[in-house]
Amino acid sequence: MEFPDLKFDERGLIPAVVQQHDSGEVLMVAWMDAEALKRTLESGTTWFWSRSRQEHWHKGETSGHVQHVKEVRYDCDGDTLLVIVDQEGVACHTGARSCFFRTLATVSSTERSEDADQGLPLS
Repeated sequence: MEFPDLKFDERGLIPAVVQQHDSGEVLMVAWMDAEALKRTLESGTTWFWSRSRQEHWHKGETSGHVQHVKEVRYDCDGDTLLVIVDQEGVACHTGARSCFFRTLATVSSTERSEDADQGLPLS
């Protein structure tokens, strides 16, 4: 399986943003190589490349928190993937629903939101 419209970096990797299909919530960002993308498309569940371990990993293999793939899109430049999934359980290794549960700053206000660390969507 080849992906001529995609631009993998010099390491053969492309970032993959993972989004919940029904809420639009961004769950996580990880890296894929062509093999991880192929495995994802063939299995219907997400596979990624671990830069630290230098190996493929199957999301949910040990935790049971599997991501069932609904659709895979790519951006206008072909250098980023959007993987739309139905997440079983939580996405983050910390136990949070999303890996994006911490707020660095709120631009529209200097006050910290009550929901900032709850993994809730911004309103």
